[in-house]
Amino acid sequence: MNPVYQVGDWVVYTKQKVSPSPGRRAQDVAPAAKGELYSYIVEKYWTVCDVLEDGQVKLRTRRGKEHLVKPTDPMLRKASIFERILLRKRFPAN
Repeated sequence: MNPVYQVGDWVVYTKQKVSPSPGRRAQDVAPAAKGELYSYIVEKYWTVCDVLEDGQVKLRTRRGKEHLVKPTDPMLRKASIFERILLRKRFPAN
C-alpha cells in the first residue's frame, strides 16, 4: 500500500545522477567503465505543494522548482521523524 500524500507533507525523493564530480551528499558512487564520469544517488528533500486529480503529486524544491511525480514511484517516500527533526533546514519553507 502506498502512502497518501497531502499538501504540506515533507517527502524525500532519491534521484540518480551522473557527473564528473559527485557532491558531498552523493551516495552509492560508482565510476563509469572508462572512469571519466560517476553515477550516484542523492536524496532530495521536497515538500508536496499539490495533489492533482489524476493522482500525481506536485513537489516543490527549496529553490522553488516544481516536479510532477506519481505517488507509486519507488524513489518517493515520506520523510522519517529523524529526517524531519535533524534535516529540517533542507526542506523548503512553506
